[in-house]
Amino acid sequence: MGTVTPTNPPRARWLWPLAVVVIALAATPVVLRYLVFWPMDQWQVDVEVYREAGVSILTGRPIYSAMTEAPQLLPFTYPPFAALLALPLAWVPFEVAAWLWTAAQVAATTAIVWYAGWRLWTRAGGWAPLALAVVVAPMLWLHPVSDGIRFGQVNAFMVLACLMDLRRPRPRLLARVPAGVLVGLAMSVKLTPGVFVIHYLVNRRWREAATAVGTAVGVTLGSWVLLPEASFAFWGGALQDPTRLGPNFGTSNQSLRGLLLRVGPDGTAGTVLWLVLALGVAVFGYAVARRFYLRGDSVGEVATVGMLACLCSPVAWIHHFHWIVVVVLALVGGWPLVRGRLVAAGVVMAWFLMRMPWWGISWLNHPDWPELPGRLLQNADVAGGVVALGLLWWVSRRQPMANMPTDRRYVVNEIIERGRRRPVLDDRSEDEILGYDERGLPS
Repeated sequence: MGTVTPTNPPRARWLWPLAVVVIALAATPVVLRYLVFWPMDQWQVDVEVYREAGVSILTGRPIYSAMTEAPQLLPFTYPPFAALLALPLAWVPFEVAAWLWTAAQVAATTAIVWYAGWRLWTRAGGWAPLALAVVVAPMLWLHPVSDGIRFGQVNAFMVLACLMDLRRPRPRLLARVPAGVLVGLAMSVKLTPGVFVIHYLVNRRWREAATAVGTAVGVTLGSWVLLPEASFAFWGGALQDPTRLGPNFGTSNQSLRGLLLRVGPDGTAGTVLWLVLALGVAVFGYAVARRFYLRGDSVGEVATVGMLACLCSPVAWIHHFHWIVVVVLALVGGWPLVRGRLVAAGVVMAWFLMRMPWWGISWLNHPDWPELPGRLLQNADVAGGVVALGLLWWVSRRQPMANMPTDRRYVVNEIIERGRRRPVLDDRSEDEILGYDERGLPS
C-alpha cells in the first residue's frame, strides 16, 4: 500500500459529505436554541419582516406601512429591490421559509470561510473539505453569526457578495461577471456596502466603482418601474425615518454612534463627536485597506472595509459584525503560518465568541454594583471592532512584502506607476493556484 500524505488522502471524494456532516453538527446547538426552543413571539423576526414584504407585493398592500404580527410589529426597512428578492419567501409557509433561510445562512457562512481562507486550502490539498469544516464550526458560534441565525438576518449574504466581488483570485462563478456588480447588488439591498465604492475611489479603481454604482442605480430604477408606489414611499420618507430601525441607543447598536448615545454627550455635541470619531476611523481604515490592496491581499481589504463600516455606521446591530469571519481569516493569512498572526486571530475569535454586551446589561441591572465595569462590557463589541481594526493594521505593517500572503492576479513585486506602488498582474488561473484538476476536484 502506498504512503498516505496530507495532500492526497484516501477516498478524497468522501470528504465533502463528511465536511457537510461536521458543519451540520456544529450548527445543531445554535439551531436547536433559536429555531426549536426559542419563544415563538421572538422567532425568526427578521425573516418574517422580509417575507411580509413579499406578501405585500403579492397582495397589493403598501410595503412600508405593513407590520409584522404582534408583539414585534416590525416594519420593512429595506429598498424595494429587497422586497422583490423576498418574493420566494412569500410562496412558502413562514416556518418553512425560516428553516430554509437558516440553512442558507449556514451555507453562506461556509462559503465566506471558503473564499476568505482559500490560501489555507491550497496547502491542505485533498484534505481541504475537512479543513474547511473544522474552521467553519467555531465560526457558527461567534456572537454576530449566531445572532444572525437567531433573527434570520441577511448579513451573511451581504458579506459573501462583497467578498466574492473583491477577492482575488476571482471565484470561478464570477468569471464572466464584471467586478463591482455584486457590490452594486448588495448596495441595492442595504446601503452599507457603499463603503466599498469609497474604497474603490481611494485606490483609483474607477471602473469597479462605476460598475458598482451603475448596477445599484440600474437595479433601483428597475425596481421603481415595477414598484413605483413603494419606491416613492421608501426614497421619499421611509429612508429618512430613524424610528423604523428601532432604539438606536440600545445595547444591540455596537457602532461608535451607539456607544456615544449610551455614554456620550447629548444633542449637537454628541453628533459632532460622533462625526469626528467616525471620520478618523474611516480615514485610518481606508488607509489600512489600501495597504492591503497594494500588497495584493484582497481578503485583508474586505475585512478592513467591512469593519470600518460597522464602526462608522449610525446603526450597527451585533449581527452586522458578520465581517468578523473575514477578519479572523485575514489575520491568519496563509502558509507559512505565523505565530503572531495566529494569536491575533485567536484574540478576535475569543472576543466575539463571548456575549459581553449582554453580560454588561446583566451587570447594570444591579444598581449596587459599580457602573464602570458594566458599561465597559455593554460596549465591548465596539471595542472589539477597534481592536480588530488595529490588528489588521499591525498585520499590514509588520509582515514584510515578500512574506505577505498573495492573491491571484497579484504577485509580490512593486512597479512605479505615476509615482505610486502598484501590484503586478499575474495571469495564472484560479485552478492553477488552488490546485484543481480538470474535473474541479483537488489535485
